[in-house]
Amino acid sequence: MLRVVGRGFCCSNAEQRLRITLISLLQNAEQRLRATMARIPKELVDQIIQTADIVEVVGDFVQLKRKGQNLWAPCPFHNEKSPSFSVNPAKSLYKCFGCGKAGGVVQFVMDVEGTSYVEALKYLAKKYAITIEEEEKTPQQQQEQNERDSQFIVSDFAKNHYHRLLLNSDEGMSIGYGYLKERGLNLSTIQTFELGYSLDSWDDLLKAAETAGYDKKYLEKTGLTVIRTDDQGHDTGRRYDRFRGRVMFPIHNISGRVVGFGARTLKRDDKMAKYLNSPESDIYHKSDVLYGLFQARQAIRTEEVCYLVEGYLDVLSLYQGGIKNVVASSGTSLTEGQIRLIKRYSDNVTVLYDGDAAGIKASLRGTDLLLEGGLNVRVVLFPDGDDPDSYIRKVGDQRFTEYIETKSQDFISFKTTLVVREASGDPVKKAEAIRDVLHSIAKVPDAIKRSVFLQQTSATFGIDEQVLITEYNKLVKAPAQKASDNRSGGNYSGNYGGSANAAPASSGQRPGQAPTRPMSDEEEAEMLMYGGAEAAAALETSLQPAAQETEDTPDMLQVCEREVLRLLVLYAGREVDTEISVAAYLMGQLGENPLTVPLYAEMWEICRQELLAGRFPDARQLAQNERADIRSLITDLATERYEISPNWRTKEIYVFNEVDLPKLACDNAVLRLNKVHVQRELDQCLEKLRHPLEDAEMFEILGDIKRLKELDNELAALLGTVVARGA
Repeated sequence: MLRVVGRGFCCSNAEQRLRITLISLLQNAEQRLRATMARIPKELVDQIIQTADIVEVVGDFVQLKRKGQNLWAPCPFHNEKSPSFSVNPAKSLYKCFGCGKAGGVVQFVMDVEGTSYVEALKYLAKKYAITIEEEEKTPQQQQEQNERDSQFIVSDFAKNHYHRLLLNSDEGMSIGYGYLKERGLNLSTIQTFELGYSLDSWDDLLKAAETAGYDKKYLEKTGLTVIRTDDQGHDTGRRYDRFRGRVMFPIHNISGRVVGFGARTLKRDDKMAKYLNSPESDIYHKSDVLYGLFQARQAIRTEEVCYLVEGYLDVLSLYQGGIKNVVASSGTSLTEGQIRLIKRYSDNVTVLYDGDAAGIKASLRGTDLLLEGGLNVRVVLFPDGDDPDSYIRKVGDQRFTEYIETKSQDFISFKTTLVVREASGDPVKKAEAIRDVLHSIAKVPDAIKRSVFLQQTSATFGIDEQVLITEYNKLVKAPAQKASDNRSGGNYSGNYGGSANAAPASSGQRPGQAPTRPMSDEEEAEMLMYGGAEAAAALETSLQPAAQETEDTPDMLQVCEREVLRLLVLYAGREVDTEISVAAYLMGQLGENPLTVPLYAEMWEICRQELLAGRFPDARQLAQNERADIRSLITDLATERYEISPNWRTKEIYVFNEVDLPKLACDNAVLRLNKVHVQRELDQCLEKLRHPLEDAEMFEILGDIKRLKELDNELAALLGTVVARGA
């Protein structure tokens, strides 16, 4: 039931308090985890946020134009012609009314650069000359950091050395630069990707590094030099360069630092590997790096698709041809780490396959991983004998772009067509081909997509859809049953039940998602930081109040609660009169827990705790919250797409201004919220009358209806609205 507090109503609900407690625990866990990762004092974080000018920061990436109180630009996160990306300088917030991206200055750097929270803070600190003195590390941690930094430094030295040799040495110009020019690459592309050349000498880099004062042990740790050993494996004391007489392709991490090299020989020697890559090191892990991603990341966001190729030259030729959203797996099998990198920038990936049958089959397994990672996968197949590099040089930039646009198809359709052609006329091969396609469909996390793919497969193979569903259940039930038995000894009983709208799920996984390895501490931290909204949403869904019979009442309740919260967040410290603030006034009117929408209730509690601590809630600080759902909510509350034209005032047309009349705005919001609660109670009473009742109970309900209608009319009169509700 409802209880009156002042002139308002609020819910006395133990479940709501439990909801707030549970979500607060999640928030506290995120904060502790973030603090552990960051090791940056809170006072310094606050200084960075207060110092950073969001207009300057955003202006580094897009051209802002003032319109009213805000600044506007085409969104840097999606394609658009009409600007819908807004920056509010006063509140230090940004919001795109097209794609919904929103937040504060730190979040913008995270979104646009694809960096972590800590890296974004360091970016801003460097921009505004703020020295970050991280908390003291243990001697072991400091030693590990020094080792990594030293490896980065020698890798950067090697990159500059190779690049200088390519452009300034006789051997580099005649052999390395000549080869790159022959492959159609211009100087701009060579400089953008910092390509180089290693002299055909045993110790050119080693001598140059030692002359420059670098410790040779870091050359060895990064694999730039190799230790010569005798027949027994003992160190002979001699060292030589790993890369000799090769064109050098520096491999950058997502921050632009060189972590390794790919190298191509120009000699015609069957005993020598054409391509040679840096070995694994403390700074280079092949499974977590994509060639060209540093240069392509912004284009991937803008175009909302990532083109995935195999080799270095594929990336370079396409980038030079205007297709800048392209990366390569560098000849290695696609890994989960690389897939996570792509997903940070786009959910859409198009794989560009060479026209080679053996290569296509080898690549299909990696494409299954893309599906399993939740990406929308499309495929382009080039004519036999061509790869992306050779084809764009053959047909030119424009025709190449037209080709990939017209020949692109979803991966399941592509694979189905491919295996149908190979299994033509052979029933046994056809059955195996169907199972192969079903294995790929099982990798798709989304149930609706699985259903559509099953329908397409049924039509392509000419086989009944129900037969495919039955076979699908057999394929996925066995591993799920085994995983379940290993965990708890229980039995798995889930299947499609005749429809493709669900899939077996193992503990901690989405339905239809294949079992995955446990997350590392860093991955778990990232999940909590950036997946906090999903975790909270799952919790909120389980605690969501039951919907009422009418469809419009819950929506109206949400609108009214949002309006109360908006006034609280925007005008918390503004005085209603000389003795009371907006925050104190609203909380005095509505009590401790007046909101029923879970996220709003949590936000109300955060503001209440701020007020109890002697501080007014501040939108700028709240927008820096760790959780995406809270950041988005604060930004939405503080950002308006439209502004009142100043011409209205010049024409002496009165427009209500809540800034000048905060008490009136608060009173109206409280009255509307109260009225919705009364209407909900009234609807519940009317619903009870539709069922058989004892006379005494019926008269009691009729009495409640009369009182509620009187109260509803009274609230309507205070609001100046007309009552049009019947009993």
